[in-house]
Amino acid sequence: MADTLHALTPLGRPDPVSRDIGPYRIVERFDVALASVACRRGRHKDFAKAAKGMVPLPDPAHSAQGAPYSSFWVAPDMWFVEAPFATHEDIASELKQLFGDSASVTEQTDGWVRFDLQAHDLAPLLERLCNVDFPQVADGFASRTLIEHIGCYLIRRGPGEGTLYGPRSSAKSLLHVLETAAASVI
Repeated sequence: MADTLHALTPLGRPDPVSRDIGPYRIVERFDVALASVACRRGRHKDFAKAAKGMVPLPDPAHSAQGAPYSSFWVAPDMWFVEAPFATHEDIASELKQLFGDSASVTEQTDGWVRFDLQAHDLAPLLERLCNVDFPQVADGFASRTLIEHIGCYLIRRGPGEGTLYGPRSSAKSLLHVLETAAASVI
């Protein structure tokens, strides 16, 4: 009988990586399901009605926390929706059922790596990596940005908390650049 398959994190490990470098904590998150949801043309009313009370739809450059779904804006009429993986492993199917034919839904969980960043002050780290003025943006800010020529999404969760989504294929490169930048400012 063949061995049972085991899931690996985007960094290719059985357990998520956590690094403490000086005041900075970098944590790989492997417990979040992710899907993109795009409103279909001419279906805005049906789309908004389906989302109401279930999936927050934040304005451009924003994120919104909810239960069980949270989301962040990625493009006109398009959001990435997050939920706990343990209870929403099949998030795309759940969202397709919720939105019906008013939205196009695509599974994104395995396409991205998520790193949560924590420190009393993340600005010295982030100012070396991207063009987002982290101290000047409000909690809930979300934006696409470049880090080492890699297209990423940066979300400000709080003054000392941020989330970075990057392509899964660049997981090791992103961790390396985060570690290198953190070590350079301690």
